[in-house]
Parts: sequence; C-alpha cells; structure tokens
Amino acid sequence: MTNLFGGAAPYYAKYRPGHGDEAIACLAAEFGPDSRVLDLGCGPGTVAIPLAGAVREVIAVDPDEEMLAEGRRLAAGVPNVRWLHGDSTAVAALPAFDDVVMGRSFHWMDRLAVLAEFDRLLPKEGAVALIGPSREPEEGRWEPVVRRVRAAFGVGELRARDSYQATGEHHDDVLARSPFSRMESHLFERRLTWDLDAVLGLQLSFSYSTPARLGDRVEAYMEAVRRALLADNPSGVWEHRHVTQVLTARRP
Repeated sequence: MTNLFGGAAPYYAKYRPGHGDEAIACLAAEFGPDSRVLDLGCGPGTVAIPLAGAVREVIAVDPDEEMLAEGRRLAAGVPNVRWLHGDSTAVAALPAFDDVVMGRSFHWMDRLAVLAEFDRLLPKEGAVALIGPSREPEEGRWEPVVRRVRAAFGVGELRARDSYQATGEHHDDVLARSPFSRMESHLFERRLTWDLDAVLGLQLSFSYSTPARLGDRVEAYMEAVRRALLADNPSGVWEHRHVTQVLTARRP
C-alpha cells in the first residue's frame, strides 16, 4: 500500500466512527487475552487502541507515518500497542503474531497474496478477522449530495486494484477460496447522529478527498460541500443506521 491519506490522519481519527464496544468485545473474545494481535493497516488506532486492554499486545502497522503519529498520540498511556511502519507486502518482517485484524484496510491489499502469507506465518489456530461495514452497507443520507460536489471538483473515488468495486469479489468470497475458509460473522447495529461539522470533517478522511489531494482547493471544496448539504437539509443533522460486521476466518 502507498500513502493514500496525506493530511487525513486527524480527520480520520476524529470523524470516522469507531466500531463500537460490542464489536470490539466480539473481536477480543475471538482472539483471547493471551493473543498478540497484528492490526494491519491500523490507521490512527481505531481498532488497536480499544482492543489493547483485552489482549496481550497489539502490533499496529500502517504505511502512513501521519496515521501512526496520530495513533501514538491517542494511545498515550496504553502500554501494549507497538506502532510500526509497514504494509501488507512485508508481513514476514514483522514481529511474530498469533491473530490478525484488519479494519477498512483489506481492500487496499492483494487479498489472496496476503492471506497466503498469513497461512505461512500464523499458528494453527490463528484467526484472520475483518471488522468494518457489512457486506451491503447503507450509505449516509448526505452522500448523494456530496457525490455531486465531488464530481464538480473532479474528485473521483479511488478504487483499490483488488477491491470489491474492481473485482466483484466481496471479502468473504475471497476468504472462501483461501486457506482461511471457515468463517463466522457477527453484525452489530447502531444509530448514529451526525451534525454538519462531523459530515464535513468526514470528507477530509477519505482517500479521494484528503487535504493533500485537494491541495489549495480545500477551502473552496469544503465550502461547496457545506452549502450543498445545508441546501438539501437545512437542519444540518442526519440520522444514520450504521452496521459493523466482525468476520472471523480460520483454517478448516
């Protein structure tokens, strides 16, 4: 993975919704308290930090130094998270781990290749867990409005080469034809309320509209989004049904 999130780290940490206590507790139960967990593509610690208290150690790995710095800042006082620069192409060089979790990062990887590497490196009972949006996520009600602004600014969505959008294969389809084909899924639903500032900040967390990618157009872009959102919904408040899936895969 290359650095796709230039300048996005503080917005990612503040405005991307966490996965919720129930989903994190589900992960912790799957791994167990003695597990040393690799969080691959950890971002600013969205999974690593809340999970750390329930496992032996989290090895938090990301290719973006800004994300790692934000994670270290947010994890001050959390002793058992190790923050390392790296990506899915060099997993073998990482310290040993017992289980793996990936949250909103698996789609940026060569999925079958990294699963083959996990098969080589994980212990017999080791698990690969994915945590994030469900298979058919419900988009925010603001999204059609923002999509029109993105089109006007020529800001197209970035698609990872091996993502569902590019290949038609969902993560569970890929897992089914990997060494980790024994899967268990849990869904956790929450109702989230978003105000205008949160929806605006969220836009700067996406790979296709980071501050680095927008450059000197950031202020104009954000003002255009703000105006469009308020024209569509003057209250500036949106309700959203957010479903998180914990998909755990093991060898048969």
